[in-house]
Amino acid sequence: MTYTDTQLKNILTQTKRIAVVGASLNPVRPSYYVTRYLKAKGYDIVPVNPAHAGKTLLGVTVVSQLSDIEGGVDMVDIFRRSETVPEIVDEALQVFPDLATIWMQIGVQHPEAAAKAEAKGVTVIQNRCPKIEYQRLFGELRMGGFATGIISSKL
Repeated sequence: MTYTDTQLKNILTQTKRIAVVGASLNPVRPSYYVTRYLKAKGYDIVPVNPAHAGKTLLGVTVVSQLSDIEGGVDMVDIFRRSETVPEIVDEALQVFPDLATIWMQIGVQHPEAAAKAEAKGVTVIQNRCPKIEYQRLFGELRMGGFATGIISSKL
C-alpha cells in the first residue's frame, strides 16, 4: 500500500467531519490523543464507541455506532482490530452514501474490506495515522527536528 504525499494531503485538506471508531475516553490511549489532535486542527469529530455511548469526549457526545450519527461524515477513522474492519466498512458504506475516505490506523488493515470500499468509490488508507501524516505533510514534524522528506521554505 503506497500512498503519495499529494493523495494524503488532499484527503486531509478536503475532509471536514470524521467519525472516529474506537475513540477512547482514556487520555493515554492513542485513539484519545489522535481524536484530540484532529479536533484541535479544526475537524468536526464524532467519537464512536458502544462502551462509552452517551458520555462526552472533548465536548462531543459519544455514539454507539456509525448509524447513530446524524448527517454524513467525510472520513471514518478506524481504531479497532483488523478483524472488525469488514463490519465497520459495511456499516459505513450503508449509512454514508457520500463517504470519501476510510482510514485504518497503524496496524489496522483488511485488503478485502478495502477492495469492497474502493469498488464503491471510497478512498481507503490502511496502516497509517492521520495525525502523523498531518504533522509530516503540514510541517509540524520539521519543527521538532524530524526529516520528513518534504522540501519547504517554512520551518
